[in-house]
Amino acid sequence: MPAFYGKCISSRLMLGTAQYPSPAILAEAFRRSDAGIATVSVRREAGGEQAGQDFWALIQELGVAVLPNTAGCHSVREAVTTAQMARELFDTNWIKLEVIGHADTLQPDPFGLVDAARRLNDDGFEVFPYCTEDLVLCERLVEAGCQVLMPWGAPIGSGLGLNNVYGLRSLRAHFPDLTLVVDAGLGLPSQAAHVMELGYDAVLVNTAVARAGDPVAMAKGFACAVEAGALAAGADPMEPRDMAAPSTPVLGQAFL
Repeated sequence: MPAFYGKCISSRLMLGTAQYPSPAILAEAFRRSDAGIATVSVRREAGGEQAGQDFWALIQELGVAVLPNTAGCHSVREAVTTAQMARELFDTNWIKLEVIGHADTLQPDPFGLVDAARRLNDDGFEVFPYCTEDLVLCERLVEAGCQVLMPWGAPIGSGLGLNNVYGLRSLRAHFPDLTLVVDAGLGLPSQAAHVMELGYDAVLVNTAVARAGDPVAMAKGFACAVEAGALAAGADPMEPRDMAAPSTPVLGQAFL
């Protein structure tokens, strides 16, 4: 099972908490998925009065680890400030770091991301950076102190799956011992299974579950797919080949 900054989690599936039709459906989706980590946007919470208290109580009842994120931040200063707020609100050094650089694709700003990651690591945070699969960017993030990387599969909320399988496979090979999570762009459980077959440690899904016609069933589907993919990756799967090979032995067959 994956380890995040020394903490082992009993599931390879992480779920976001936004866009669900109701709190009850959110809670049931988490129960059916057996997800071990819930990502929570700080903008869903507030420091004063009773704002966000019902939502926070619901998250606590799920009994999972909480990973606050800096969703929607477009600058280093905004992301760092939001992370500091999250630490106070959720009493954790974990932070999923997002520094968005492109409004249409929501692609991370690589320069701002490395800068923010370095500042937060120096401040005692345990940073989960949302990044692309670019090897140079990922090396800089590791040099900045990150022990987890969260490359996208495709743009957030697109459901396109894995746009660059070669890049993701290369990233896994380049960092064989680093915890890697595909975050964003997954739309179907089969895509999550593919991620795990590539040797990744976990997947993070939000929109594909929350916006499904039946979020609870989709959550269970992703749970099964992640488990199937992880089992396949560990089973030393056969290599693809260009030519057919008989699966039934010809030795001992009758000759007419």
